[in-house]
Amino acid sequence: MSFTQDLAAATATLRKQIHDMPFNRALADGSLPKDAFQGYIVQDAHYLEGFARALALTAAKAPDPDAVAQLSGSAAGAIAVERQLHAHYMGLFGVSAERFTATEVSAACDHYVAFLLRTAALADFAESVAALLPCFWIYRDVGHEIARISPEGNPFAAWIDTYSGEAFDEAVSRMLALVDRSADASDAATRVRMHRAFAKGCWHEWRFWDSAWHQQGWPAPA
Repeated sequence: MSFTQDLAAATATLRKQIHDMPFNRALADGSLPKDAFQGYIVQDAHYLEGFARALALTAAKAPDPDAVAQLSGSAAGAIAVERQLHAHYMGLFGVSAERFTATEVSAACDHYVAFLLRTAALADFAESVAALLPCFWIYRDVGHEIARISPEGNPFAAWIDTYSGEAFDEAVSRMLALVDRSADASDAATRVRMHRAFAKGCWHEWRFWDSAWHQQGWPAPA
């Protein structure tokens, strides 16, 4: 069993819960409420900027030029998705530039980005790539499942096509291989930290979609 297969086995229950979340079920059949998707794309645009920064920070401490190029390319790709896919949906679903600028980053988004940036800045390379992996891997798996069951004419087809497409699939495969190589070069203590970082990333993925479904910002003080 490869290290990433071990990661998958250790987080199988949570990853299954993500696939079965109301947000993703409604995204799959096209019934997701407009306001829920509006909130999601605004927060996802904020998230992808932070994700790209975490990728760039991790690239800066990569052990070889190939890993630097791979992660830097993924950072550029995250910004491209933010500009193209989200611009498309913000126009389609009536999210103006003014509304986007005025919308505060949600607690779920803020906490996820803070986790990635803190890990990228303070942890070693292997732990950092493990923390980044869930965003690649879970989106790929969810995208493929949704594409398999989505009806024709789904209003979220552009989102589905992006995350079930060949280009994203190749990026995920490269990231999986990088995490496996990093684990193979690491000692047992580092691999334990990689497991912990990956599990936390999976939890943040669940929390992000749960927050989007419930349209949560920041909880009011008790």
